[in-house]
Amino acid sequence: MVSHRQLLTSVEAALLAGPHLPALQRAELAHLLHISLPDFRSFLQHAPPSNADRAQVLAKEVRSGNGSMTPLDDQDVQIALKLSDDLHLNELECVSLLVAAHQEWILFGREPLEILRLSEGLWFTERRALITTLQLLLRAVVLDDELDPDLVADIQQYVENLLKAGLRRNLITLVKDLSREEPAGCGGPGVEQFVLDSRGSLVRRSNVSMRERLSLCQCLVFSGLIVRIEPQEMRELYSLLKDCSHALNGCQENVKLQIAYTILFVIVIALISDALSGTPEVPSILSINSAFHKEFQEQILENAGDDLAEGFGSIVRLTWAIFLMLIASSRNHAALPPPSSSVSSELGNASLMLDKACDSNAFKFIVEKVLKTPAFQNDDDDMIFMYCAYLHKMLTSLLSQPQGRDKVKTLRDSAMVSLETFYYDSAYASMNDEEVIRQQRVQAHAQPFLSLLALITEVYQREPELTVDNDALWNFARFVSENHTNHVSLVAFLAMLTGLASSEEGSRKVYVLLQNKASWSVSWHTLFSSLSVYEQQFKQSLQTTGALLPPFQEGDARALEAYLRVLKQVMENGNKHEKSHWFPDIEPLFKLLSYENVPPSLKGALRDAIATFSGISPVMRERIWSLLEQYDLPLAAGSSSIGYQVQSNAAQIYDMAFELNEVEARREEYSSTLSYINLLNDLIACDTDAADKGARFLGIFKFVRDHVFATFSQRAYSDSKEKWQLVVACLKHFKLMLSLFSPTDDDIQNQVDYLPEFKIASAHELHASSMVTQPAELPTIEVMKDLMSGKTIFRNLMNIVMLGVNTIMEERVTQCHGPQLEEAINLSLELVLLGLSKDAVYADFWRPVYHPVDAVLSHDSRQIISLLEYIRYDASQTIQQSSIKIMSILSARQSQLVSIILEAGVADNLIEDYAACLEARSQDANAPESFKEDSGFLILQLLISNLRRPAPNITHLLLKFDVDGPVERTVLQPKRHFSCLRILLNVLEKFSRPEVNAALHEAGLQLFYDLCVDSLTSLPTIELLQSEKYKFFSKHLDMFACEPLSKRKANQVLRTSQLHQRAWLLKLFAVQLHVSDMDVITQRANCQHLLSQLFSEETESRDQNSNALTISGVQMLARAPSSNLQRMKVLELLDIVQFQPPDIEAELPWELQGVKEDLMVTEILASSVTIDEGGVYYHSERGDRLIELTAFRDRLWQEYKHLELQQNVSFNEQRQVSLREAVQHLLRWAWKFNKNVEEQASQLHMLVGWSQLVEVGISRRFDLLDFRLHILFEILDASLTASISQDCSLKMAICLSQVVMTCMAKLQELSFSCPSGEDTDDVTCVDLLFSTRLSNSACQTILSKLLAAMLRHETSETLRSRQYSTLISYLHYCQGTIDPDLSLPVMRALLLEGQDGEQERDLEKLDKEQAELQKINLAAVKTDVVSLINVLTKDLSQGSEMGKAMACYALDALLGIDSDLIILSQLQNRGLLQACLVDVSTNSYQAVLLPSPASVRRLYTLEAELALLLRVGYQNKKRGAQTLFAMGVLQHLTSCRAIDVQLSEDAKWEQVVKSGTGLRSQHDRHHQIVSPVLRIVLCLATLIDPESATEKGGDEVTSEILEFVRGHHGLFARILRDDKSGVQLDDLEELDLVTAILSKVWHLGTTDEWGFSQALYNLASVYFIQEGESKNRFVCYVSEAKRFTILAPGALEVTRRMELLLARVRCNLISFLFCMVAKQGMRFHISDPILSSGSLLASQFSLGRHRQPTLSLIASLLEQCFSDLEAATEERSLLLAKVQDVNELSCHEVDDIIKAYSRVEHPGETEGIRKRRYVAMVEMCSAAGNRESVIAIHLLIIEHALNILFIHYDEEFQVPDNLRDRGENMDNVKSFLGSSEEFRSLNEKLLPLLQQIERMNEERTTTSSPRWFFCGSLQRSILHKIGGRWFCIKSLREIMESSLNRSVTTNTVFTRIPADGQLLCCDCVKSDMKVI
Repeated sequence: MVSHRQLLTSVEAALLAGPHLPALQRAELAHLLHISLPDFRSFLQHAPPSNADRAQVLAKEVRSGNGSMTPLDDQDVQIALKLSDDLHLNELECVSLLVAAHQEWILFGREPLEILRLSEGLWFTERRALITTLQLLLRAVVLDDELDPDLVADIQQYVENLLKAGLRRNLITLVKDLSREEPAGCGGPGVEQFVLDSRGSLVRRSNVSMRERLSLCQCLVFSGLIVRIEPQEMRELYSLLKDCSHALNGCQENVKLQIAYTILFVIVIALISDALSGTPEVPSILSINSAFHKEFQEQILENAGDDLAEGFGSIVRLTWAIFLMLIASSRNHAALPPPSSSVSSELGNASLMLDKACDSNAFKFIVEKVLKTPAFQNDDDDMIFMYCAYLHKMLTSLLSQPQGRDKVKTLRDSAMVSLETFYYDSAYASMNDEEVIRQQRVQAHAQPFLSLLALITEVYQREPELTVDNDALWNFARFVSENHTNHVSLVAFLAMLTGLASSEEGSRKVYVLLQNKASWSVSWHTLFSSLSVYEQQFKQSLQTTGALLPPFQEGDARALEAYLRVLKQVMENGNKHEKSHWFPDIEPLFKLLSYENVPPSLKGALRDAIATFSGISPVMRERIWSLLEQYDLPLAAGSSSIGYQVQSNAAQIYDMAFELNEVEARREEYSSTLSYINLLNDLIACDTDAADKGARFLGIFKFVRDHVFATFSQRAYSDSKEKWQLVVACLKHFKLMLSLFSPTDDDIQNQVDYLPEFKIASAHELHASSMVTQPAELPTIEVMKDLMSGKTIFRNLMNIVMLGVNTIMEERVTQCHGPQLEEAINLSLELVLLGLSKDAVYADFWRPVYHPVDAVLSHDSRQIISLLEYIRYDASQTIQQSSIKIMSILSARQSQLVSIILEAGVADNLIEDYAACLEARSQDANAPESFKEDSGFLILQLLISNLRRPAPNITHLLLKFDVDGPVERTVLQPKRHFSCLRILLNVLEKFSRPEVNAALHEAGLQLFYDLCVDSLTSLPTIELLQSEKYKFFSKHLDMFACEPLSKRKANQVLRTSQLHQRAWLLKLFAVQLHVSDMDVITQRANCQHLLSQLFSEETESRDQNSNALTISGVQMLARAPSSNLQRMKVLELLDIVQFQPPDIEAELPWELQGVKEDLMVTEILASSVTIDEGGVYYHSERGDRLIELTAFRDRLWQEYKHLELQQNVSFNEQRQVSLREAVQHLLRWAWKFNKNVEEQASQLHMLVGWSQLVEVGISRRFDLLDFRLHILFEILDASLTASISQDCSLKMAICLSQVVMTCMAKLQELSFSCPSGEDTDDVTCVDLLFSTRLSNSACQTILSKLLAAMLRHETSETLRSRQYSTLISYLHYCQGTIDPDLSLPVMRALLLEGQDGEQERDLEKLDKEQAELQKINLAAVKTDVVSLINVLTKDLSQGSEMGKAMACYALDALLGIDSDLIILSQLQNRGLLQACLVDVSTNSYQAVLLPSPASVRRLYTLEAELALLLRVGYQNKKRGAQTLFAMGVLQHLTSCRAIDVQLSEDAKWEQVVKSGTGLRSQHDRHHQIVSPVLRIVLCLATLIDPESATEKGGDEVTSEILEFVRGHHGLFARILRDDKSGVQLDDLEELDLVTAILSKVWHLGTTDEWGFSQALYNLASVYFIQEGESKNRFVCYVSEAKRFTILAPGALEVTRRMELLLARVRCNLISFLFCMVAKQGMRFHISDPILSSGSLLASQFSLGRHRQPTLSLIASLLEQCFSDLEAATEERSLLLAKVQDVNELSCHEVDDIIKAYSRVEHPGETEGIRKRRYVAMVEMCSAAGNRESVIAIHLLIIEHALNILFIHYDEEFQVPDNLRDRGENMDNVKSFLGSSEEFRSLNEKLLPLLQQIERMNEERTTTSSPRWFFCGSLQRSILHKIGGRWFCIKSLREIMESSLNRSVTTNTVFTRIPADGQLLCCDCVKSDMKVI
């Protein structure tokens, strides 16, 4: 069986859908109604308790309807039996109810009493839902005219069948039974008296039953209009009415009164509708039953017993009389008249009943006991309309029937006669006993007629539209208007006219009625002439000396008041254009105001009438002001106001203060003061002159504050309504003062010196201060002073507010002053809000005397609680909204607000109240006009804004987070607690009623997003949303995310909101993917499911196509499944947002171009300031900048008025009309502009959400998907296609570019990641070489669309920078298939192991495809090369620093594929390279020197330009370097001042000092320039010609490099000193570059003027010694790092890099020494020489404090390098062996390898074993590659060292030729190098070392590089020398060429052999290593 609440929801949704109900929804409704038909037939009738069922429950096992068993425990049994006893319900149904309650509320851990109350509450909730459903169905048939006619017909047929089946009698019985005190009724003794409703609130069961009875009675009302009531049902209804009326005796409950008069109106409506519905052919049901007539008349003639029952009976008698008259009339008009006896009998009975009703004055009873009661006034508006409509029909029937007219005439005549005889009003004087008896007799005759007039007044004043075309009523009005000889009947008649004038047509007819009277007795003339006559009398009396003013006749006063009320009503409701001509002279209304003998009530009526004229025109308002100043009383003429105390003078003058305090206070009536304040409020509200900031109203303000509002609570009031009306008037005045006038800061500052705390104490200073004029007081400032000091206004405001929401709610429905009290509360809250919004500005000036309002409130926390509790007041949304706004402000200002709420014990109530308010808003029939009027939206904004505040905050409290403990550990249970969270989940469950709840859906999703990203609430919220109960993410992705948008023309507001909703939903998906913990199984499964929904393309045979992506990947697109694929949901989401955005350009329509300049439209819209600063723009709740239509309109009208003054537009009617129309067109255009701006912003917002979702899914959770490569290509292709679409705006293109960048980066990562989809856990070396990649055709598609996107028309630098980044990533992606971190020699060595033919073919195929891809890319670039270079050139020359840098890097990447040198030639032709050189040479100095953000950005640009120059230098072998040299690069670099910046020792620590600034230290900035410059110089060194460079000076390249070195000798000297502290890789890198440059060119220089040779010698003495003896910081760092087995990834990378750089520095130094020995003839001593000053070589070896290289130092280097070489070789061999055996390693061993060799952090055990093996293999290959580089460098060092040793061991070359030529004595050549002991020591050191080299050479003959052969030959030659044998070295070229399959480049060293004097050539192979 369907739940009644579900049925109610479906019925409400169908009825709110309007005339266009979807067919599916209609079918669903019909199905639910069909299923629920048994429930309606047995309406609220349930099976009673049963002994058998009770026994089954006691057995603790209950079998449900579907056959399953429900086990029970003892507590369940007790509760179920208690439910059965309390509800008189079957025990099995009670068990089902208990189960349903558990599902609804989660009953675990609750007390038994709470479970019982929740279960009973659920039962009553279901009952209530069924009753409400029936009520809605009946209402839809009777009242809803805008529904689908077919739907209404179906519902009507459904309801008619139910009524004919006896539903109405069942309803009547239920109304009776529910009033009984028994379990089946409203409860009784032993029954639980309280239940917990759907909100968790405790309510009395009797109240619930009472509300059910009222709803059932209303169902009876509707049912009588659908199916006529039967006679028996009518008798039962009257009996029920008597029972209900008897229950009212001594009872003040409104609901009981509502039940009673509802039953009354059921009878009235049934009788009147039955009588009117009868036709001559088909008579009414009740009219044809004569027996019923007799029985019912006898029944209603019986005495009811008490006054209330008799009163209700009299109304039934009146209705029965009219019923009889109507059926008699219908029979008279029938074709066949009935017997005259029947008609006469009916008329006689009608006359009898009418006399009975008039005798008991039924008119008075229905007016005073029904219509004027608060219960009736607070009833449902539709029900009131129906009641008044049938009262209208009853009255018109009475007035239209002859018998009724006669009776009315009789009543009128009797009243007139009796009132002429005697009438005394007890309000004016007391009466004696005789007068009382006569008064009662008069009332008995006159009161029925007066009550009839009062009834007409009440009916038509409440429903004015019933007066339209009501001839009987207006004829009656004309009839009654005659012959009024007393003021009582006149006042009653005028009161009736007041009611009839409640509509525009009624006011017109009343005006005409009183204007066109033939007799002047009742007319407007009478009113104005009477006022003038009295004014003349009073004036004459004042002119008579000593005469008193004559008394004002009380009757005349009452009549004039009635006239004035008619005048007020006519002017309020009259047509705006017509009423301006009705009363041209209003001065008589003012003339009596100043006379003290005029009753205050008459003055009040006069001022109320005057107030209605203030809205006619500004001229009329000025007229009123002037007349008030002329005639009205002064405010306080005889008193002066000091502070808040009133000091009276001796002579008191009659003024407003006197009249209030002396006259009205005695009468306890304050109509004069009330009207006075109301009139002034109306005038002030319309006053647009704010020049004096309200200073002219200061007297009025002080009167209102000091005399009226300050003491209102101390006064006595005859009518409590007047008390609250007076309060409302005062509060409106204060509100006007605060809202209309805004003092400037100067005005506020000027008040500081006159504040109480700043008053001067000394007499001298007092005298001096008196000479200074005190600034004028302003009402606004006075109000703020009061509010910020807690004085009169504030105290009274709080006294009003602290009445409490419960008191206000009760008095609103039980007291006549309820509406006024409600308005007072509303204004009080608004005043508090205004004070809170303005107090910050005032407090800045007035501290510490005055404090912000929140600080004043905090003095008594009860005040804060009272303000917040008004969220419970559901009768007024305005009050609720004010309370929400106050909560928002206080929560922002008071961090302890949650503590205050908790301490007050109102937290649970507030949580439920906010939830109830949100729920009520979600059930509204219509959406609010703006967000500011949307209570639900305000609540959600409150929650969103407070979420960012410290915990616990209001959001945590209202969403039921744990505010007593850690918020992040909360377990959210929305089903257990009634809170905003529960309501929000219900609202977002189906996104129902989007037209009404769009704002709630949008803000709700935003709230959930903020909850999910907040650090404290993220985990509880995501766990809740992911739970099995809600499945929030997957469900909404399937149901809502991809639904089509609403059409722009149909509902643009809804379309905009839907886009924002999808944006927040997509962001929620992204957050869920981002923060989910993959170690938690459920979260991982949820992520995987969500990803599969987003990215998967479901196929019929997915498993069969699982191998579509092979490891080569080149045929991916061809083999991917496509025939059965559905489009990915993520691409469907992209399709939704791809539409032509609305145009938001500020261009006006062409028809308005002519007036644009006249109205200054361009200037108005050009200013970007907001309305707070005088502009026309404002920021919406979403953050969109929109045009404020009111401000825009005011500015346009202001310009229009200027035109009127300047161009006399008012005399040109055509021009005037055109300008006015233009203003209207402009306002419509601005409205459309706002809507378009909002829609475009929402479109971009959704795209941002989509991009975040895609980026998070790809970057963090992509491993959970299959077909990853295909998914990436599809998203990349779709994003690029969208970005080049015509519908794509610039902002959308920027957003899409981010997705493209992410996809491209993931493609690169995927190409070097472990291939997936294998069935085995093993990995091979092939996996390292081959990767999953896109096919060439796919790459071509990407590049072509990327280039098209770069060349799009609408672009920006930001977009192009991202596109450049994508282009760079793409070109890197296409460069090769091998991971760039892997060494090519290592890979070749691995692949040669077990190579077969298939792998060879795969390699050849791969090389071929790679070459083809390079051609494709180059061809694509060639196609648009000119346009592309134009774009890049523009950014390079005109862009920002970031734009220039990205353009340089893009050109760098393009040069990488420029094999045809097309791009290089373009750069040369455009002079871009020259511009880069100029930029580097001129702008780098300040960028290095100044530590500003701009300089840093400039520095990165220079770095990019240098990178571009480096790319050119290494382009196409030597051609690029030649290009740079030809451009004069060295001349530009020589003039670069930035290179020579002097750095202090603290420069590198500058960043530590400036931590948090984001700026790099000066040391780092300097390195950014120096390092690439040195690389460029080193690049140019490759152009040195070896042949021309042998002589001093060399070629041109050498000369310029030497000139560069000399030009920057300071830099070189600083780097070569190598004396800095700390270990910085940058220092070592610069040292490597400097030593490399000097090793190539410095030995070719003519002089060593800067001592660089000696510096190199010093470095050699430092870096050549053993690591154990070295104190060098770099060497020590590396040595220390080698001691640790496992290093952190960052430290490991630094260590490897530093070890490699150390080897290169040593290589550069040994290379320089070798050149000095081989080419410059330098010779080294074995050890440090001790030379005399006159020796041969003293000049050469005179060291002083300098160090000199020695052979021992060379031997030490050789030993250290060999040790490092041996270790590197062993490590390399071990790594390669582990790579080969990686599949044999255990998981633990694999993890150890990853930890030992990993350069970055890896997930480790969370990955699969195959992925971990792959990572281990990559890391080991990378480490082996590093070892390979170290080995190559060490081999080169060993080669140079052995060459130096060989030259020195050859005795022919021990003395250089330049020394031999001098003819010096060289007898002892060995002594030239050292002593014999030194030779012996050196030989002993070298001999084992050389033997080890020989053994290593032999061991690695088959696997080592050719350099091993060369070093081995040198080693053997030296061994022979050491052994005393001369060895003739054969040509080493043969040895090398035998081991090399390629040509080698050699350096020739000439050696003389003593045996034959022949010159032999020793060829030294240069290293072919690339400069890194």
